[in-house]
Amino acid sequence: MRLPRSQPRTASDRSTTRPPLSRSIRTRLALTFFLVTALCVGVIYVVVAPPLTSGLQNQEVQDLQRLVDNTFRTRPGIDKVYRELRNLPAASGKPTSDTQRRAHDLATRLAEATVSDVSVTDVLGSATGVLAANYSPLALGSVDPADNQAIQGFASSQVPADALPPNDTVRGIVPGPGHLLGVVGVGFSPRGSQTTVRTVVFSVTLSNVAGAVALVHSRILLAAALGLLVALITGALVARALTVRVFRLESTAQRVAAGDFDAHFSDSSGDELGQLARSLAHMQSQLEGLETARRRFIATASHELRTPIFSLGGFLELIQDEALDEETRRQFVGQVREQVERLGKLATQLLDLTRLESGAVELTATPTDLGVLARAVTGEFAPALARHGSHLRLQLPAEPVRATCDGERVAQLLRILIDNTIIVVSAARSEDGATALSVNDTGPGIPEESIGRVFEPFYSADGARGAGLGLAIAHELALHMDAQLDISSTPGNTTFTLTLPPREADAA
Repeated sequence: MRLPRSQPRTASDRSTTRPPLSRSIRTRLALTFFLVTALCVGVIYVVVAPPLTSGLQNQEVQDLQRLVDNTFRTRPGIDKVYRELRNLPAASGKPTSDTQRRAHDLATRLAEATVSDVSVTDVLGSATGVLAANYSPLALGSVDPADNQAIQGFASSQVPADALPPNDTVRGIVPGPGHLLGVVGVGFSPRGSQTTVRTVVFSVTLSNVAGAVALVHSRILLAAALGLLVALITGALVARALTVRVFRLESTAQRVAAGDFDAHFSDSSGDELGQLARSLAHMQSQLEGLETARRRFIATASHELRTPIFSLGGFLELIQDEALDEETRRQFVGQVREQVERLGKLATQLLDLTRLESGAVELTATPTDLGVLARAVTGEFAPALARHGSHLRLQLPAEPVRATCDGERVAQLLRILIDNTIIVVSAARSEDGATALSVNDTGPGIPEESIGRVFEPFYSADGARGAGLGLAIAHELALHMDAQLDISSTPGNTTFTLTLPPREADAA
C-alpha cells in the first residue's frame, strides 16, 4: 500500500480555467470539418472542372462528326450533293458566279441536314493532302464571316483529299474571334483537277459548352457554400456534444480531486470517452481505497504510538514519587525500557514499510545457501525460545539449497515469519529450479475471512491490538525480490511459504 502525499488545496486546484475559444476542441473540430470540406471542393473545382470543359467540347465535336457520317449513310440525296460538289469545276483564281451559286446551294442543303454551318473551299493540294495554304472559298454557306479565317485555316491545313464520310472525316477545335469552333472536314478532288483539294467544313460554335461549364462552376460554388455551411454547423454540433461530455468528466474529476468520492463518471458509451470514463471510475475506486487506507493507517499508527507514550508518561510520574521503594522503582524502569523498545520497534517498522513502498530499498542478489541462512536466523531466536520453554525445529536437506537473492533481506523476512509462527522452519528446491523457505505453526490457524488481509498494515487476525506491520513488511520485501509469499491455514496448521524464482546462477 502506497499512501498519497497530502498537499493543501488551493482555489486553482479545485477549478480549472477553460482554454480560450480559439484553442478549444469545439473550435478545432469545427474548423477541421470546414477545412476538409473546403479542400474537397477545391480539388473538385481545380481537378474536375477543367477536364469537364475540354471533355464537353470534344464530345460536341464528336457528336457533329457522327451526325455528318450518319447523314451521309441515312439521308436520301446527300451522296448526290457530294457528287455535285465534286463535279463543280475547280476554282483557278476567282471562281465564277455560277459555280459559287451552285456551291452555296449545295452547302445550304448540307447545313440543313446537319444543323451546322457549312463552307466549301478549294485548296491547292494533291490527292493525298494539302500542298500549300492557298485557298479559294466557293461558298461560305451560313458561316459567320468573322469565323471564316479560322475555318479556312483548318480546311487548308488539316483536311486531306481522302477524308470522305462515313469513316474518314477529320474533326478539330479551332479558335474563333472570342469563342471556339468545333469543325469537321470532308475532302475530295474536284472533277478534272489533280492539284486541288475541295473541302467541305461543318462547324458549330462551342459557346454553349462554355455556358454549360459556367453553369456547372456556379453550381459547384453554390454546393461548396452550402457544404461548407453544413460542415461548419455539423462540426460545431459534434464538437459541442463531445466537449459537453469532456466537461462533465472534468467536473467529476474535480469533485473527486476535492475528496468527494460519491461523484460518478457517468458515460456509458463505447467510444474512447466512454473508455476514459471507465478508467477514471477505476482510478476513483483506487483513490477511495487509498484514502480509506490512509485514514486507517493514521488512526492505527496514532493509537499504536499513543499507547506506549501514555504508558511512559504514567511510569515516569510514578518513578518520580519519592516514597516509592527501590524494588518497585526497578520494575517501573523495566516497564519504561519495554515501552521504549516497543516505540523503537514500531518506528523502525514504519520506516521500513515506507522505504519499501517508495522503492527506496536496493536489493543485491548474490549466491546464497538458504540452509545456512535458516540456521543462522533461527539461532538468533534460541535464547528467547529457551526462556519461554518453546522449541523450533529445522527441516533442511543434506545438500545445500542454493539461491541467488539478497541474503540480508531474506533473513529479515524470515525473522518476521518466525516472530509470527514458531514451530518448523524448512528449505527445499523444486524440480523447476525454484527455492522455497517455509515456516509452519500448529496453532489455532487463521480464519478464512482473514486470509486475504493478513498482509495489510496494522491488521491482526485475532482482533488483538498490535502494530501488525511485520507481515506487511514481509509481503513488500517479497514483491521487491520478485518472489511470492503465500499463506495456507487450517485449524492446527498454518504455513507461510516464500518462493524465490529460479535464476541462471542457481543452476551453477
